[in-house]
Amino acid sequence: MSKAFTRESDTEEDDEAVGAPPLPAGGKNYITPAGYARLRAELLHLIDDERPKVVEVVHWAASNGDRSENGDYLYGKKRLREIDRRIRFLTKRLAIAEVTDPSVHHGRDRCSSAPR
Repeated sequence: MSKAFTRESDTEEDDEAVGAPPLPAGGKNYITPAGYARLRAELLHLIDDERPKVVEVVHWAASNGDRSENGDYLYGKKRLREIDRRIRFLTKRLAIAEVTDPSVHHGRDRCSSAPR
């Protein structure tokens, strides 16, 4: 069967398979201040700019009638799922992030508790 005729699921099961692997239990998600700012800026851009524009296009396309053959509607809904998946990922990662300053740790041994 062709891949073109398979149905995409709207469930969140696929969300966990895409992106970075999950952190190990008890693991820390260390991030630099610049990295944190970059992830936060991406999240805010998706929420404030990109998602509202796509919602507007999908709303307009849905008002045109037949949705089964409406490319703007179909691709808009797909893009909304991608945006929502990324928003969930970024929200989870930022929630568990521990911002650290690498200049504080510069020059230290990785395993300072090991005997020399």
